Amino acid sequence: MNTFIIAEAGVNHNGSISLAKKLIDVAVESGADAVKFQTFKAEQLVSKNAEKAEYQKETTDSKESQFQMIKKLELDLETHKELIGYCNSKNIMFLSTPFDLESIDLLNNLGLKIFKIPSGEITNLPYLQRIGQLNKKVILSTGMSDIGEIEDALDILISSGTKKDNITVLHANTMYPTPMEDVNLKAMVTIGNTFNIAYGYSDHTLGIEVPIGAVSLGATVIEKHFTLDKNMDGPDHKASLEPNELKEMVKAIRNIELALGNGIKKPSKSEIPNIEIARKSIVAKTSIKIGEAFSEKNITVKRPAGGISPMRWNETIGKKAVKDFEIDEKIVL
Repeated sequence: MNTFIIAEAGVNHNGSISLAKKLIDVAVESGADAVKFQTFKAEQLVSKNAEKAEYQKETTDSKESQFQMIKKLELDLETHKELIGYCNSKNIMFLSTPFDLESIDLLNNLGLKIFKIPSGEITNLPYLQRIGQLNKKVILSTGMSDIGEIEDALDILISSGTKKDNITVLHANTMYPTPMEDVNLKAMVTIGNTFNIAYGYSDHTLGIEVPIGAVSLGATVIEKHFTLDKNMDGPDHKASLEPNELKEMVKAIRNIELALGNGIKKPSKSEIPNIEIARKSIVAKTSIKIGEAFSEKNITVKRPAGGISPMRWNETIGKKAVKDFEIDEKIVL
């Protein structure tokens, strides 16, 4: 099964349409399945006096408030339409995460097929109900949450009208960047097993190895932030991949998908020719005359295969030679 890879542009467009389009180009070139932005009204998302997160204070102007920072990163309706049209022309899926009720409606009216719920909204009942009522595909991020909170959110989505089969739950950690010891990839598998639901992983570590590891553990959706340049101004650039890294991640995930195979253990097509070369046969250790009994003194095991398998050693010992054998000649019974 192909992993659905979401290249998360987020707010790394810095409020610029041309930058947003360049990010779309990078996502297309990387081979990702979708490129995702964020849809919000700053007035409805944060209180005027809300503090920034510590990582945001370090990566943006410390004098501006969270509201001022976010206000600059809003995308209006016309910009959404332009970016959706651009994505369609490039044959990549446009996604955006809504952060308030008005934004959910805006994206629904624009025809979005998949709704991504960010970690911060997992305890927002009115928000979950509004998305649940749409009966669309849902991707639910679970950063900062425990199993009980995930269960509550799933109950709300499903009771509001979304089919469980249409929901994928993403394990996530909302620290930017996430320290390796806090990733806890096994928790992703716990989520899948606990709720018998499709699962994936939204990654905020600095490298690309953790999402690759997640795919090997059964993730069907991977989400990863990317940027044009980690040194740009803005809250999320530093913990994002640059274009060549995003490309490497997608390539590695596609390789892992191939490498996972079908789970049936048998010789592969490519290694079948090596069986005869690498395996062994029972051969004469010394010259053997007809009628002589085979023993550990006169037979041994050597490459290539094609003669009597060494697995038949015990039944060969004590048998009489049916002909003369020279040294290294394959024994026949």
